[in-house]
Parts: sequence; structure tokens; C-alpha cells
Amino acid sequence: MAQDSRQLQTQAQQQLQTLSPQQILVVKLLELPVVELEARIHSEILDNPALEEGKEMNNKEEENEYENTNDSSLNEDITLGDYLSEDDIPDYKLQEHNRSQGDKAEEIPFSDTISFYDVILEQLNMQKLNEEERCIAEYLIGSLDDDGILRKNMNTLIDELILYRGIYSNPKEMERILAIIQEFDPAGIGGRNLQECLLLQLKRKPQSPSKTIQEEIISKYCDDFTRKNKEKIIQKMEITEEEYDNAVSELVKLNPRPGSSLGDTMGKSTQQIIPDFIVETEDDGTISLTLNNKNVPELRLSKEFKELLEEHTINKDNQSKESYDAFMFLKQKVDAAQGFIKAIKQRQETLFNTMQAIIYLQHDFFMEGDDTLLKPMILKDVAERAKLDISTISRVSNSKYVQTNYGIYPLRFFFSDSYTTDKGEELSIREIKRALQEIVDQENKNMPYNDDELTEKMNEKGFPLARRTVAKYRQLLNIPTSRLRRE
Repeated sequence: MAQDSRQLQTQAQQQLQTLSPQQILVVKLLELPVVELEARIHSEILDNPALEEGKEMNNKEEENEYENTNDSSLNEDITLGDYLSEDDIPDYKLQEHNRSQGDKAEEIPFSDTISFYDVILEQLNMQKLNEEERCIAEYLIGSLDDDGILRKNMNTLIDELILYRGIYSNPKEMERILAIIQEFDPAGIGGRNLQECLLLQLKRKPQSPSKTIQEEIISKYCDDFTRKNKEKIIQKMEITEEEYDNAVSELVKLNPRPGSSLGDTMGKSTQQIIPDFIVETEDDGTISLTLNNKNVPELRLSKEFKELLEEHTINKDNQSKESYDAFMFLKQKVDAAQGFIKAIKQRQETLFNTMQAIIYLQHDFFMEGDDTLLKPMILKDVAERAKLDISTISRVSNSKYVQTNYGIYPLRFFFSDSYTTDKGEELSIREIKRALQEIVDQENKNMPYNDDELTEKMNEKGFPLARRTVAKYRQLLNIPTSRLRRE
């Protein structure tokens, strides 16, 4: 197992090292949602005078005029034909794919609450971290559950970083960066369990005799505290009942779900969501997909730069040092402009192929709009269908939204793991959690179900799970034991 992990790490490092500047550019553009892409394009236009907005004219004669021009002084072929082939016409927009020219997609006003992830990331941006540390921190934040708890173990996170980000880390480094996140607000964010979450909150309280007792209760007797074993804790700690009651009165004020509470407080502050994809389901059962690129400008090489490059190419035999430097400046800018256009095109094609794969795998949902029809689907499934790397699918699915006939959804909405029973039956974890939550919500709160009874009820609903499995998902849903649920 350790050998396999080392091999995976080595492969990831080698892959990262072999990425060309063009590939790195594609990766960075791939991660951008459509709004940020628009800003990135305008920034590139300002930085590179060889790049401008507008549709490239398909002038074959102009292209052929320079195709056979060589620059012997540079010991390489440098021609306008290198930059002006048919494939370079920026057909990356793709917004009219599967749509007649007169048709327009109906825009659905949509706003989303600012999640606690956004708030945490804002605090991260205030930290002085290098690029690798920031990437690790962002991945840790993205791995927090809705309650703000980090339930994945460090070894799993390290393996995922290697696989999805090409970054090798170690437990010590991960712990150091996690400690930075745990200093963020609200207190308790980044705790790996209830115990650590509460201790992080206690750490920020002013020192007092009561605080000392509170910390000892949580650090040494957390299980007894959650089970309300008052007498047992008093006896072990050798404290009075009054001291215990005073400590508990403060402990119950702590928040076991800091992420969830932050989401509630931010609910009134909204930000508009611009979908990256538009999926329309017609009455005849056809599904059309377009990229939402209406505000993304088309790009072309600057006409002035092409004329200057032509002039320097014609006069190559009598080049002075100044003329040669000017020529190299032109070449550098044109290379950068052409590379950027190709990167944009590749980004759009990758997004399109990825969304097509998701539609294929989740066809029933896009036909009916019923989330109970969502099938178990992981990154690997989409990668195999789209014939792309898993890391590419991970980047595409991050921070991107799709507009459907039934609403706007983040791409990560369509992903869920599966659970295979002892009989080989594959069940959606999403459905398991939903069914379990429904059973608990509908139970008699005076006589709540224990885990054995929950298991029986789940089996009646068509989920043949073992008791330990039901208990695991109950904990993942932050549902207390039957004793603590009793009213």
C-alpha cells in the first residue's frame, strides 16, 4: 500500500513537471467560471497589444502569402502562417451550438446565498501563503462539510491532493495549514470532530476557573458529556455539582455546527449566479446544450501587428539590431496572443464535452427534473465518458453552474458516491441520507428510533443496510442518538 502511494506521488510530480506553459494556461482558464473568464480576457487584451476583440476574417490569400516565408537569420521558420491557419479562427464561442440563429435562451433570474465557504476563502486571501500552500488550504476548505467540520482523514486528503492537484504534501504540513484555517471565524471551523470543534471555540474564551473545567470536560470526557453522564463526570473530575452546572451552562452555548450557522447568518446577503451552461429539454425529449458565452468576446490577432510582422519579415536580410529586437518583440506578443486564443478554444471544448457526459449519465434527471432520479456518479465516471483526465473534470466541476428547465444547479450537485450492499446492489448515498433523514423527521419524538429500529425502517424503504452502516450515515447527518433526540 505504501509503495503504491509512493508511485502515485512520483507520477503526479512527474506530470506536474512536464506541463508546458501553454498547458498551465489552459488549466488556469479551465478553473474560471464564465464571469471571471470575461474579466481574464479583458485583462489579457490590455496586457497584449497583439490581441484584440473581433472576429478573425478568413482570408485565405492573405494566409498563403506568408506561408512560404522563412527567416534564416533566426535558424527557424517564423511566418504569419504559424499564426493564421484555418484552425486558428476563434470558433470557441459555441453558444449557437444546437440552436437556430433566431432563438435565444430564456434567462432565469437566480441568486445564491453567500456560503460559509466564500467567507472562509475571503479570510484565506488575507494570509501570506505561497501558491502551493494556498492550493492546499483551498482544498482543505473545499473538503469541509456543510457544518464546517473536516471529516476526511489526513492520509485521504494527501492522496486526493496528489491525484487531483498534482501536489505532494505530508501530515505535518497539512496540520500546519489546517491550524491556520482553524484560526478563522467563526470559531470551531476546521475541527475534525465535535470534540476538536468545541475545543477550538473554548480556546478563544478568556481564561477563568470555569473555562479550565469546561476544557477538561470536553478534552477528557466528551463522550460522557454528550451522553449527559453528569454524575460520572463529577466523580471523575472531583468537582462540585455547582461547578459542573456552571461549566455546562457555558458549554451548551457553543456551536457544534459553525459552518451551518454562518450560512444562516449570510442568508440575506445574496450574489447573482451566472450559469456557465444552458441545458434545455424540449417536449419531444431532445436535450440541447450551449455554453453561456454571450458576454465573452471573440478574439483575433491585431491587424497592425500582422502588418508590422509582414514588414519585418520582408526586410529580414537587412535587419539591424534594433530591427531584430523589434521583430522578436512582435514574435513574442503574437505567440502569446495565439496561445491565449487556442487556450480559450480548448477550455470551451473541454467544458462542452464534460457537460455532455454529465447529461448522458444523468439523462433521467434532465428529462424529469426529479433529483431522486440522480444516479451515483463520481469524477471517474465523467472522465471516462468525456475521455478526459479526472483532474480535468475536477477543475471543470468547481465553481460552475448549469441552467436547466428546472432551475440552476452547481455542477457538483450531480456528483454522489454509491454504496454497494452485501448482495452487490448499488445504492445512491444521496438517497440513503435523504431516506434516513425523513425517517428521523417523522418519528415520535417522545419515543425516537434507536439504530436497530432505524435499520429496520431503512430496510422497509428498500435500503438493505447493516446497523453499523445506518449508524455511520446517522452520524454524517449529525443526527444524535435516540436518547439525545428524546423530547
